[in-house]
Amino acid sequence: MRLVTYLSFILLLLVGVLTAQAAIKDDGLILYFSFDKEGGGKIMDETGGGNDADIINNADITTDEAKHGEGSLECAEASSSVTVASFKDLEGYQDNSYLFWLRFVAGNTGGWDQIIAKHAPGSDRSPGIWTCTNTLNIHWRFNVGNQGTNCSGPNGEGDQFKIGSWYHLAGVKKGGTLTYYVDGKEVEKQNVPAAHAQGAGVLYIGKSPSYNSAKFQLDELYIYNKALTEDEVNGVMEGDLLPVEPQEKLATKWGKMKTRRD
Repeated sequence: MRLVTYLSFILLLLVGVLTAQAAIKDDGLILYFSFDKEGGGKIMDETGGGNDADIINNADITTDEAKHGEGSLECAEASSSVTVASFKDLEGYQDNSYLFWLRFVAGNTGGWDQIIAKHAPGSDRSPGIWTCTNTLNIHWRFNVGNQGTNCSGPNGEGDQFKIGSWYHLAGVKKGGTLTYYVDGKEVEKQNVPAAHAQGAGVLYIGKSPSYNSAKFQLDELYIYNKALTEDEVNGVMEGDLLPVEPQEKLATKWGKMKTRRD
């Protein structure tokens, strides 16, 4: 009887640990992808909202390189494309925050190479995030008016990212201002439309209908329908919302229980 009770407790503990890791929650967080794995061509939305991403073409989860966890999304071809279908929170935001780790694996192709684009009726930049032509820096823009950063790198306009290095990027739009962060540091502020184009539209990672994909690996993508503070940007970058690995938690608890039982 004691053995049955003990095994039942272990089973409940295992279920509890795995369930606790099933979703990442934060105020205003509408999408989160760890890019640790894919299944059946889909990448799970780990907020629990069910807005999973679809691998459309020539993109993959690589376990050879990741900033956190087991893997990252690799878009290494001009045709690499991942999409998220439109949903209410993605269609409705004005203030917003996009945060992710980015590692370029090759240089620019000579065009405006796409990293992320949220489409809306009449807009392919709500926001749109590209590399500039012939340079590895970031063109982060909103319509109407096509406003935002020009060609900004880790230290501002004209500076370039290095191939093969991980950088944490964040763009926070609050009212008519876009604040652009690299590695948790505010790099610049730019005017953007306070009311940018919004409505039903697909979120693209990599190739969109208008632009080819940049060549990069991307990890830990967080999208909020609110403007984060600088402290919150740094908290996300430092992993405040990252789940503790279930295996580690289970091993720790199993060790404690075994000590007590012994």
